[in-house]
Amino acid sequence: MTANTSPATFLQGLGAAVPVALGYVPIAFSFGVAAAQAGFSLVEATAFSLIIYSGAAQFLAVTLLAGGAPLLVSAFTLIAMGVRHLAYGPALMRAAGGSQTRRAWVWAFGLTDEVFGAALGELARGRRFSEPFMLGLGLGAYGAWVSGTVAGALAGGGALAGFPAVEAGLGFMLPALFLALLLSILSRAQLPVIAVAAAVTVALTLAGQPTLALLAGMAAGAVTGALRRSA
Repeated sequence: MTANTSPATFLQGLGAAVPVALGYVPIAFSFGVAAAQAGFSLVEATAFSLIIYSGAAQFLAVTLLAGGAPLLVSAFTLIAMGVRHLAYGPALMRAAGGSQTRRAWVWAFGLTDEVFGAALGELARGRRFSEPFMLGLGLGAYGAWVSGTVAGALAGGGALAGFPAVEAGLGFMLPALFLALLLSILSRAQLPVIAVAAAVTVALTLAGQPTLALLAGMAAGAVTGALRRSA
């Protein structure tokens, strides 16, 4: 679809969600298994995915809560990990040319890393922004994540015990999916920004500060991008 045609539809959004959903199901299944193994019930594991809806944050939440971490500490850590999502809406709107967002409260919840990347990719390929499209894209991914979690929790904590290679690979799929979506819209002008953000994130992660690494990497990338635009 080109930028001169009618806005994208809900069904087209569901279609665009298929690659994200295919990546989400096995990772969500892995989370469901991990939650069951940590002693959480089917309802509790499903609630993680329904409410938090963030792969890395959910795995960390299970680890923290199962390990007896204070609730306030766990909540603050998860909030810090999710701060980066606040930048997704404004960035998407800039790419969409300031389109109308009267119903953003309906679909904005679905702006995960991968949904954001998929939406930017569609815009870069000429698809017109529309809220029904974003709702379809977000619901398709959300449904896959919750369904995968339910399946994993039902399967139980030992479902992947006999497949250590598969279990290890599932932990790599989510960042790999986001990286693939990022590379699909990458341009030469964006390379310095991404390089700075990646360098700061990797350095702090290796220093044993993974949560701080996410926040510092995002801030470093934003500052680099702002300096390049003002230069």
